[in-house]
Amino acid sequence: MNRLARPALRRGTVLVAAAVCATLVAGCGSEDKAKDDQSQEKGKGGASAGAFPVSLTNAWGTAKVEKKPVKVATVSDGDTSIALALGLVPVITPDVEDGSPFPEYKQKALDKLGGGKPKTYDDTDGTDFEAIAAAQPDVILGMNTWQMDKEYAKLSPIAPVVTYGKKEEADTLTWQERLKGAAKALGLEEKAEEVIAANEKALADAAKAHPEFKGKTYTYAIVHPEQLSYGSYAAQDPGVFEQLGFTKAPAAKNYSPNKNAVSLENLDELEADVLLMTYPFGDNGLLSADELEKNKLYRSLKVVKGNHDTVIPSANGLAVAMAYPDALSASWVVENLTPILAKAVAGK
Repeated sequence: MNRLARPALRRGTVLVAAAVCATLVAGCGSEDKAKDDQSQEKGKGGASAGAFPVSLTNAWGTAKVEKKPVKVATVSDGDTSIALALGLVPVITPDVEDGSPFPEYKQKALDKLGGGKPKTYDDTDGTDFEAIAAAQPDVILGMNTWQMDKEYAKLSPIAPVVTYGKKEEADTLTWQERLKGAAKALGLEEKAEEVIAANEKALADAAKAHPEFKGKTYTYAIVHPEQLSYGSYAAQDPGVFEQLGFTKAPAAKNYSPNKNAVSLENLDELEADVLLMTYPFGDNGLLSADELEKNKLYRSLKVVKGNHDTVIPSANGLAVAMAYPDALSASWVVENLTPILAKAVAGK
């Protein structure tokens, strides 16, 4: 299945949005009507109507959006989050939950929008092009997928595909950049800026409330099915931890997006003031949380002996949201992660 752009071995990233300008209407008898129309447009999406058509060049061609889209289809969970964060319930999305309940932050967004559960397609074998075509979308969001190289030719005849400009951006764009890119095609730039500002405020408020975070080194590791990954490598986007005041551990310089596997014989590389081990794949991880706790080398780490480590399972969705940051979950992650970090710093 295509949960997000890529396993969390890369920079934290996720959702892009774009810009729309309000049209200024001048004239004697039409001025009041123009203001009313503009106000109504803002009420619908949180931004005034943009200038359409919009042409967006991507790595495979050009997507021309003739008018402000209403029906949006998504090809990854990250793209679904982009749509919801911008106030749109997709007409069809991949069923990344496999029939399980939505994560708390996603359900809250759906409840707020009053859209109920969106129609989904089974993505076990990849994107269902026929299901997307049947939904007759105005645009297809593909800002947060790494399958676009294989899928663009099949998606573009259905509707304009909003995706990244260069192939390498599948790995390098932050969720803010992805959000802004999508918003440009949807005419919702102001809404995107509101989402980003809300996240920045949440981070600033949390950092202010926890001055003890400042200067503490951290290691963030992800237990994938095939490997244990050093998530906080040197070139990683600073992300939530550093905006809260933490700094990368010395070993971070030894890892990169293409060199992030940590062997079980080198668990000492995880040493830091605070260590977070996350299990976004649950029992499918390389080693279970119980096995980790019994591992002699892990138990010998100074950070573990001091109770400054935390194991975050997949149960409540936090591990997944941390591994795959996006516009919808960002503030929720700050809210739920901050008390966990506070306990880890305190050694509780």
